[in-house]
Amino acid sequence: MLWALPLFPALAGLALWASGDGSRLRLGLLAGGAAAGTLLLAVLAAAQGWQGGFAWGAGLALHLALTPLSAAVAITVPAVALAVLIFAAAHEDARGLARLLGLMLIFCGAMLLTVTAADLLTLLIGWEIMGFCSWALIGHHWRDRANMASGRYAFVTTRLGDLGLFLALMATWSGAGALDYAALGRLDGVPLALAAFGILIAAGAKAGQGPFAPWLFRAMDGPSSVSALLHAATMVAAGAYLLARLHPWLADVPGWSGAVIELGLFTALASGAVAVMQGHAKKLLAGSTSAQLGLMFVAVGAGYPGVAVVHLVTHAAFKAPLFLSAGIAGDAAGTYRLREMGYMRALPWTAGLTALAALALAAVPPLGAAWSKEQIAAAAMHESLLLGLAVMVAGALSAAYAARFWFLAYGPGNAVPKARPHWPEIAALGALALACTALGLLWLGPVQAALPMRLPEGGSLEIGASLALLAVGLLAGLTLARRETATEPHAADWLGLPALIGRGIVRPFERLATLAARLDDSVLDAIPRGAALGARTVARGGRRAWGAMQADQGLINAAVWQVAAMTRALARLGAGPGETLSDGLPEGAARITGRTGADVRRLQTGLSHHYYAIFGIGAALAILFLIFGKA
Repeated sequence: MLWALPLFPALAGLALWASGDGSRLRLGLLAGGAAAGTLLLAVLAAAQGWQGGFAWGAGLALHLALTPLSAAVAITVPAVALAVLIFAAAHEDARGLARLLGLMLIFCGAMLLTVTAADLLTLLIGWEIMGFCSWALIGHHWRDRANMASGRYAFVTTRLGDLGLFLALMATWSGAGALDYAALGRLDGVPLALAAFGILIAAGAKAGQGPFAPWLFRAMDGPSSVSALLHAATMVAAGAYLLARLHPWLADVPGWSGAVIELGLFTALASGAVAVMQGHAKKLLAGSTSAQLGLMFVAVGAGYPGVAVVHLVTHAAFKAPLFLSAGIAGDAAGTYRLREMGYMRALPWTAGLTALAALALAAVPPLGAAWSKEQIAAAAMHESLLLGLAVMVAGALSAAYAARFWFLAYGPGNAVPKARPHWPEIAALGALALACTALGLLWLGPVQAALPMRLPEGGSLEIGASLALLAVGLLAGLTLARRETATEPHAADWLGLPALIGRGIVRPFERLATLAARLDDSVLDAIPRGAALGARTVARGGRRAWGAMQADQGLINAAVWQVAAMTRALARLGAGPGETLSDGLPEGAARITGRTGADVRRLQTGLSHHYYAIFGIGAALAILFLIFGKA
């Protein structure tokens, strides 16, 4: 039964795509209905403990299962997608809207397959389908070549990281002879290390961690609804989810937990700094996504995967409305440059709902995201004091870029919007903002006690220090927003990392490719070019020989004609006198022989004196022959 959960949205998306463009209302109802049906299936699957399996063959099988953590994510995905699809149906361009909504549903199906997977093979299938969908969605406006280039950039970057997942799969199969998650626990030595760190690389690439972060900026060329779904509940979130899901089997791998913490902390601080300096609305939010996922990585590495998943859910609730709000502001301004916005007076409803989501990003109590962030700080403090303080600093950066985003996009200003949101857009934004508020129930003790996970114990001193840094971050963000300049620092582009990658990896690779092409042209192609040249030479010699033969053809034809004429003359001769001569000789000889025989028969008379006379004549002739012959 659990197969219905990923298959239903995927098949519904294909059907919606095939139906073609039409009225926004029809497409919105179909897409929203599919998302609502998927949400219902997710709730039923979590409540009834559905499972699924499929025997592939040759010892391979696909397995689906739900744990308490995966069930929470499986419900979050369609819940967020429902609001985002309704927004997209009302907001995005009508041209190609059926394809866009269909692909987004397929995207959700792939994420749900990843979430419910219980083995590495099923995980890999969902993981790769997500990668394809991200490429297609980022490049949705394919007539703009820049969008297609950004889609390829994101696709290649994440596929590079996916090599780690392939490595993990092969190491697990080689070392344990199976691909279920439990097989990771039967590995040791090199296969275990390859599997563990391969999974970390794949998760880091999907989540935009460390050197993989720049692809998140390029992904911003896609529609705003795609950005909301990509960052809130699907592909980017899949990286943190995967580490939390596999934590029981990988936590004891030497060096693995430390590597997860270091990668997450570095990204949380670096991406936070980038977001604080960023002047592009969607890119600021992309930087914040990378930073928030870095905090989830820290929680997993510190030994609290459940806390990471709770923050994943709260992050989805506030990040989706922020991206949708950025789309509204971008259409209103005709650009995503924050300094050209400021719509508090013009768009008060949007400004108020965005404020709720921005406060959740800033981790202001009593919103649910504030509780999950404090839990991450407590988990880090259990690991080490220095790590806990670093996480608090990352939280202060979150408050700074959240405040700066809201103040520039929807703070006081007299900007006149070029376009205003429709009521379905406001409704979708309101539903997600309400979810941010509802998650504040996480602060209640009975709710915390009902959570199926181990929680770190935090002291009041730690909470006080975190709230103090939060206040500093908010003040710094507002100050930076008021002093916003027309120039954006170069460091806002991932601290110059894309330029470093371009100089250190892309350009050397391109030079190597150019050198290889020249080597191929000058050396490897010499053999076929030489063969072709020889063939052309032989062909030219043949043509010349044929020309000489053609020149002599007149003489040859004349000789042949003469022989033919002589043959025809001989034939005519043979047909006339020759035929008479050739037939007359045997016929004349036959007549003479016949007459001679007739005359000889007449000598046979039976009379003796005739015989004597013949004898006498013969004797006389013989005597004469002897006399004259001797002489």
